[in-house]
Amino acid sequence: MITKEYPPNVYGGAGVHVTELVKALRPSIDVRVRAFGDAVDEDGTTGYPDLVELSDANGALKTLGVDVAIAQDVEGADVVHSHTWYANAAGQLAQMLHDVPHVLTAHSLEPLRPWKAEQLGGGYRVSSWIERQAYETSDAVIAVSDGMRRDILRSYPTIDPAKVSVVYNGIDLESWRRLDEPELVRSLGIDPDRPAVVFVGRITRQKGLPYLLRAAALLPDDVQLILCAGAPDTPEIMAEVTGLVEELQQTRTGVVWIERILPRDELCAVLSSATVFVCPSIYEPLGIVNLEAMACGLPVVGTATGGIPEVVADGFTGRLVPIEQATDGTGTPLDPDKFVQDLAAALTETVADTGMARLMGRAGRARAEQDFSWASIAERTLEIYRSLV
Repeated sequence: MITKEYPPNVYGGAGVHVTELVKALRPSIDVRVRAFGDAVDEDGTTGYPDLVELSDANGALKTLGVDVAIAQDVEGADVVHSHTWYANAAGQLAQMLHDVPHVLTAHSLEPLRPWKAEQLGGGYRVSSWIERQAYETSDAVIAVSDGMRRDILRSYPTIDPAKVSVVYNGIDLESWRRLDEPELVRSLGIDPDRPAVVFVGRITRQKGLPYLLRAAALLPDDVQLILCAGAPDTPEIMAEVTGLVEELQQTRTGVVWIERILPRDELCAVLSSATVFVCPSIYEPLGIVNLEAMACGLPVVGTATGGIPEVVADGFTGRLVPIEQATDGTGTPLDPDKFVQDLAAALTETVADTGMARLMGRAGRARAEQDFSWASIAERTLEIYRSLV
C-alpha cells in the first residue's frame, strides 16, 4: 500500500481511507505500508522522507524523488496499491520494475482540480502527467463513487471501462459516534444551547468554503457557524477565507473558527453539539466527512455534485443543494449567487425544524451502518486483488 498520507501525517479524506482500509485488510492478508514522511513506529510500515538532494526542488519533483525510493522497496509484493497522484508514480514504477499488478484508488482527479496550478505552478503539469500515465497503465482502478467513475472515464477516455470498479469510502462506526460533551465544546467557544451549522474540511477551492461563508450571512441570527478548517492550499485562498470570516464576525455572533486539527473525540463532540453538517464542495468524489457527520447522528446539507448524492439521501438523511457547474474542470457554479442563496435556504430550513433534523440524523447513522462499513469495503477490495493474482 503506497500513500502520501498515513498517521500521524493525515490531513484529508484519502489519508483516512488508507488508514482504515489497511486496518480492515490486515487480519486477512499481509499488508506492507510505504508512506511519505518520517518513519512510523508500526510493524509493516515504512516512512520515506523527502530526499535531501531535492530540498529546494518543485513539490512535484520532491514527490517523484520519494516515489523512486519507494518503488525499489516494493519488490516481493503480489499486488501494489497506490492512492492519489503522489503515490501513483511509485505504483507504476513498481509495476514495471517488479512485474507486479498495480491497483490505484481515485480519490480526486487532476483535470478536475485546475486550481492546483496556483499551488504547484509547473508542477501541476507534472502531477497531471503522472496521473494520466498511471491510470492508463494500471491493471485496475478503484473509484470511490459512481460519480467518480464517470469522471474518470470522461477525463481519461482511453481507459477500458471494465477495469474501473466502484468501492465506496467507509466509516469506522465505533470511533465515530455521538459524544455529548457540552463543557468541552464550550471550551472551544461553541454554545451547545444554540443551533449550529458545522463545516469540516481543508481550505481549498474544491471544498467551496467561500460560498458557505457568503451563505452564512443569510442565516437566522441565532445560528452559529462552526468552521473546523485548516491546511490552506495557497496563501491566496487563506487570505480570501480570512477576509470573509472577519467580515462575518463583524455582523453576527457565534462564528467560531478552529484552525487546528482536532483529535477524533473532540471532533465527535463538536459534531454532536451541532444541528446540521454542511458540505458546500464544488468537487467531491464522495466525502468521508459526510459519513463522519452521519455516524455522529447529524443531517447533512451538501452540494448535489460528484459522489455526494450517493451518500446523502435528499429529504431522508439531509438535503441536496442543486448546482449548475462550468464544464472546464473548475466546477465553478454558473450562477454563484443562486448557489449561495439555495445553500442558505436549505440550511435555514434544516436548522428551523430541530425535530426533523434529529430524525434525519438518526437515519444518516443507520445508512452509514448499513452501506459504509470498512469490513465490506475491505472484502470488495480483496476481490479486486484476487482477480489480478
